[in-house]
Amino acid sequence: MSTIKVRINGKDLSVEPGVSVAAAILNAGETGFRHSVEGVPRGPVCGMGICFECRVMIDGRFHQRSCTIACEEGMVIETDV
Repeated sequence: MSTIKVRINGKDLSVEPGVSVAAAILNAGETGFRHSVEGVPRGPVCGMGICFECRVMIDGRFHQRSCTIACEEGMVIETDV
């Protein structure tokens, strides 16, 4: 099966088609997707878009729920912005 390339925090990563952005971020070794108001690192909790803890910037768009979005070729993902 072929892979697609995404960029996560400046690092290129190859993932299988259909992989969620949240899974790709975790596979890249990132665990803090964002920080809470108190400065506590946050990451996915529910995995289905209800908790909003997995929000990241995707292709320049802030507050995207990474667990509900599938990776696409050339996607640029930034955590903790």
